[in-house]
Amino acid sequence: MIIDIDRLPEEGLCLARDFEFLSLDLVEENAVFLEPAHAEVTVRLVGEEIIVRGEITARLSFVCSRCLTPFEFPVASRFDLVYLPEELDGFSDELSDDKMDQMFYSGRQLDLRAVVLEQLNLTFPAKPLCAPECEGICAVCGEVVRESKCSCLVKESNTVWNKLKIPMRDKG
Repeated sequence: MIIDIDRLPEEGLCLARDFEFLSLDLVEENAVFLEPAHAEVTVRLVGEEIIVRGEITARLSFVCSRCLTPFEFPVASRFDLVYLPEELDGFSDELSDDKMDQMFYSGRQLDLRAVVLEQLNLTFPAKPLCAPECEGICAVCGEVVRESKCSCLVKESNTVWNKLKIPMRDKG
């Protein structure tokens, strides 16, 4: 959805709509949309700055990084962004804390679909987990540890410490 900056009303533009994205658009390779992403966005032009505020909600299915079990991942995220004209990009060599959320736009248009997709991708964890206490898969039998009573004993053998187990003989 392209927004023409020159046609923005003075009071701003408020939008609420669903966005259909492909799973290939997401940074998480095993994510699947359970329903379209919904965004409520306000776009205002203040001088040459475009201020974009919004909220995204979505339901996705992820695959746990430890046990490989699919699980539902709900998204509810707010964002506040400031876009400056691309011509101003070279004027600021140093990025201060209050300018961390500033981006740049080129031409007189803003692609709202790209903004929503970027903000959605930023909500994803680096390693999706079905639960923080997920123990993953047993290294011996391959069963999901939380679902079965795995009786496999995993021996951690470290030869560096094995010599300490040998009793020292009294040299005397």
